[in-house]
Amino acid sequence: VQLQASGGGLVQTGESLKLSCVASGLNIDDYAIGWLRQAPGKEREGVSCISGDGSSYYSDSARGRFTVTSDRAKNTVYLQMNTLRPEDTAVYYCAASLRAVCFPGLTYSSWGKGTQVTVSS
Repeated sequence: VQLQASGGGLVQTGESLKLSCVASGLNIDDYAIGWLRQAPGKEREGVSCISGDGSSYYSDSARGRFTVTSDRAKNTVYLQMNTLRPEDTAVYYCAASLRAVCFPGLTYSSWGKGTQVTVSS
């Protein structure tokens, strides 16, 4: 199982980024795919998740600004991040859970390398 996150970068406050998570060795329909982030000196936190049935979950900080989608044909999950804020600065990871259903506190068994998102003020 491999998960490859990409799409991070340096943007200014209010701008947007779209992260991609390409999965191999698994079918995203059978998993819950989550986006998590970790800022320097802070604990890792869940941002969003999309279930195998397409339902989604968002943290309070992400709800209304971020949108998680999936492309089954490409076996890829996306995280569209709009109206970015400096506090969104972190390394973003995608991860997979066989539970296939998203809920707060879901644990993940497979992780990809992160992609850095930096939002300047």
